Amino acid sequence: MPMRAALAEGRAITLADIRAAAGRISGAVLRTPTLESQAVSRATGARVFLKLDNLQATGAFKERGAANRLALLTARERAAGVIAMSAGNHAQAVARHASLAGIAATIVMPKFTPATKVTRTEAWGARVVLHGTTLAEAAAHAHTLAAAEGLVFIHPYDDAAVIAGQGTATLEMLEDAPAIEALVIPVGGGGLCAGAAIAAAELRPGMPVFGVEVEFYPAMAQRLAGKPVQVGGPTIAEGIAVRDVGETPLAVLKRLGIEVLVVPERAVEQAIVLLAEGAKVLAEGAGAAGLAAILAFPERFAGKTVGTIVCGGNIDPRILANVLLRELLRDGRILRLHLDIPDRPGVLADIATRVAAAGGNVIEVSHQRLFAAPSVQSAELELMIEVRDTAQGDAIIAALEAGDYVVRRG
Repeated sequence: MPMRAALAEGRAITLADIRAAAGRISGAVLRTPTLESQAVSRATGARVFLKLDNLQATGAFKERGAANRLALLTARERAAGVIAMSAGNHAQAVARHASLAGIAATIVMPKFTPATKVTRTEAWGARVVLHGTTLAEAAAHAHTLAAAEGLVFIHPYDDAAVIAGQGTATLEMLEDAPAIEALVIPVGGGGLCAGAAIAAAELRPGMPVFGVEVEFYPAMAQRLAGKPVQVGGPTIAEGIAVRDVGETPLAVLKRLGIEVLVVPERAVEQAIVLLAEGAKVLAEGAGAAGLAAILAFPERFAGKTVGTIVCGGNIDPRILANVLLRELLRDGRILRLHLDIPDRPGVLADIATRVAAAGGNVIEVSHQRLFAAPSVQSAELELMIEVRDTAQGDAIIAALEAGDYVVRRG
């Protein structure tokens, strides 16, 4: 198989490999739409096209690489079965396409992988093995099982066939939106960005391609700069929170001179909310990273036509709810107020009347009389109020202060 031999021979992956991958996975992987979002464009100052790979059956782009890699297995390898290590999207992608092809699949996941991800992977017919507390420990065990049981290891990003498969997303995007002048692609292990860079280099020579990492996991940016890798910390973009990037993607990005932008956590949260509210698109943190870079580096993209891949939509509903609320608070559309009030009849009614008269909608009230108040003759009141904007919030505070209430923003 020519693609399987590419790494061993040191042959560079080409646009021809990506086109061949597109032919192999056609019908098994959704050709997702590439749509311009006017709301996102207005918010960023760029004309933004979104490649919606969050619409894949498993909710992420990983199906492309997995489907292409599995299609290239020999008959003997298909009979032996495959194994992969993943705590998320790659696990489901390998499980799904192995199931469709009638290939036995084993997925090794860390012990503390959320139960929903384990269940979804098992639902595609894979054998799930929980081992270790980190991805590195799970990966080591997967290699041990592969050797012991004669299984074919399907790497999530450091594999030529996988990279070619991921490149099909950019191939489709540039075919469907020829006006695109620059690409912004999330980077975890680097397979998606490497595939995008290869496709763009041949289809649109000279087109800038930017990778994107989050501030706590800038491993690819550090490797490209020749610096030691120092990563770690909480991130909502766990899908690209990678310590060990792929050597093959690294070589591709070096050869093609790809710059990797590093974005703060807040930009990722802003991007998730903008996609949900403005584009009506559900994205996980990793899936929103490309848009986060457009928001975080407006000077790079202002006035340009930019394409980015919404590469995943598997966000926990509780996390999504928290992100939406945090952004509403930051934007001034939810007002959180603390008041020290006299403990007498009618005070709560007066406060509610003042808020309502100013157009606010009280969505949560916490009234502490016994322990939080500074005096037994007073009480502490905490209000969460829905408002249109900061100006309306200021008007509500002014109305409360006019009633001699001491108001503090939460």
